[in-house]
Amino acid sequence: MTSADHAAAPTADRATHHLALSIHRLSISFGGRTALDEVSFTIPRGEIHGFVGPNGAGKTTTLKAIATLLDFQRGSIEVFGDSVKTRAHAVRRHIGYMPDHLGMYRQMTVHEYLDFFGAAYGLPLPQRDRVIDDVLQLTDMHARRHDLIRSLSRGMEQRVSLARVLVHDPKLLLLDEPASGLDPRARIELMGILEELARLGKTILISSHILSELASLCSGVTIIDRGRVKYTGRMQDLLHRGRGAPTWRLEVAAPRPGLAAALRAVAGVSAVEAHDDDREFVITAADEGVANRVLAAALQDGAVIESFTPVRRQLDEAFLELTEPGVGE
Repeated sequence: MTSADHAAAPTADRATHHLALSIHRLSISFGGRTALDEVSFTIPRGEIHGFVGPNGAGKTTTLKAIATLLDFQRGSIEVFGDSVKTRAHAVRRHIGYMPDHLGMYRQMTVHEYLDFFGAAYGLPLPQRDRVIDDVLQLTDMHARRHDLIRSLSRGMEQRVSLARVLVHDPKLLLLDEPASGLDPRARIELMGILEELARLGKTILISSHILSELASLCSGVTIIDRGRVKYTGRMQDLLHRGRGAPTWRLEVAAPRPGLAAALRAVAGVSAVEAHDDDREFVITAADEGVANRVLAAALQDGAVIESFTPVRRQLDEAFLELTEPGVGE
C-alpha cells in the first residue's frame, strides 16, 4: 500500500483484528466547503503513525471525527473494531485525544488537575493516586506534582496534557501538533516519551509539521492535502519512493583511491562520487538489483566496508512533491 489509490479500506473478507484504526471513505463538509473527501487509511496496533499535511488540509477535522467530537456525512471509522457512529461510548474508552490547543485549569496544581480528570473517568480514589503517580513518572513531572499549572513552562504544560491523556489508560493516542511551540530540547524529550509509550503497547497517531522528527519516529505515515489522502503506507516506502534513480552511500575504513573507478565499471552503475578522501562513495544505478554487484566489486577491490546504506529522500521533499502549493479553497 503506497498511494491513495491503494489506501487501506476495510472489506468484508479482510481480517481487521490487527488494526487499531480503520477509516474508510470519510467525507465531511461545512456548508458548501468539503473538508474531507473520501479519506481512507488504516493503522496497525502498536504503530506510531504520522499524519502530515499543510494548514487547512483536514488533519484536525479527521482527529476530531475519530475522537467522536465531530459528526460526518459519509464513510466509517472503527477504533479497535468499534464503530464511532454506533459505539461512541466504547470508542471514547479506547482513545486519548490531545488537541493542539487545550484550555487548562491554571489555578490547579498538577496533581489536582490529573485527579479531576481521573475522577471524570470514574476511577476510584486509590486507583487514581496510583495512576497519577505512574503517568507523572512516565512524563518526568513527578517532582512538579504540587506546582500550579500557571507556573509551568510550555514544555511542562505539554507533558501534563500528555499525562492527562494517559490517565484512563487508552490504547490509541490522538496527538494534534503535540510539539507545537516547544524548544528543541523539549521536542526531543517529548519524542522520547512517545517512543516509550509505543514500547508499552500504545498506538499513536501524531499530527505534526516537524517533518524530520516524524521520519525517524514513525513507522507509518499518511499525507493529506485539501481533504484528500495523497499517500498512506510505510514511512520507509515513502522515503525510498521517488523519481530519481536508486542511490547508495558506501563508507570504507581506509582511503581507496582506485575504488571509484572499480565501482564505475560495475554493470548498471551510472555515476560514482568520491568524498572524504576516498573513504565515502555515492553510487547511482539503473535499478535496485545493482546493489549486490556494487558490494561485490568493493570487496574484490579489497575495501573494508563500514556501511552501505540507501540514500533516502527527506520527508519534506516527499511532502512537497505530493502536496499542492498555496491554500486550498
